[in-house]
Amino acid sequence: MNDSVVIIPTYNEIENIERIIRAVLSQHKPFHVLIVDDNSPDHTAKKVVQLQDEFQGRLFLENRTKKAGLGTAYVHGFKWALQRHYDFIFEMDADFSHNPNDLEKLYDACHFGGADLAIGSRYVTGVNVVNWPLSRVLMSYFASVYVKFITGMQIHDATAGFVCYKRKVLEVIDLDKIKFVGYAFQIEMKYRTFCKKFEIAEVPIIFTDRTKGVSKMSNAIIKEAIFGVISLRIKKVFNSL
Repeated sequence: MNDSVVIIPTYNEIENIERIIRAVLSQHKPFHVLIVDDNSPDHTAKKVVQLQDEFQGRLFLENRTKKAGLGTAYVHGFKWALQRHYDFIFEMDADFSHNPNDLEKLYDACHFGGADLAIGSRYVTGVNVVNWPLSRVLMSYFASVYVKFITGMQIHDATAGFVCYKRKVLEVIDLDKIKFVGYAFQIEMKYRTFCKKFEIAEVPIIFTDRTKGVSKMSNAIIKEAIFGVISLRIKKVFNSL
């Protein structure tokens, strides 16, 4: 059985979905792909179903009934992957902001390098972001500085959504207690991994903003991240995380 699955949550990604699936499945290392679609009105899931005939046994689809947030989509995918005994479980966006060619770098960091969580980091070697306005770069960069200050995690890119988990990390974390659904979910998962004393490594990548489709960022997501970090730290202090 293949040891690695790439989880890609989708909502209205019809412009990207076929390209990203083909790019991931054409890598030298064989990966499996799980699409978790939130009932996209643009019929993203229908396109995945069409491609499943071509990629039998490598491409899977979980079609949820409504849009329920990034965090719940990944938790759904994590549980699916754990039930199927994958050893390496990846998070990845559908819009090519994460380069499929970097998947093997994250895999190698976990499989050969001793990391339990490998993060595709935009900031570990400077600022490696393409096509973002300066305001977005600054917001993202200083969000990680803020997270580092509040939590004590020495991670340069705490909001990164391109990661690889070893199976044992997700087995130890109580996925039913994950609270956040937006980008705060990415911080929460890293913090829970950090609190469990797992080894975390950052792998430098170049992040390229989407050229097709629409970003899911909103003010509510930003607010959740700002105040969510404080609540995580408070829970840790009172041993309730």
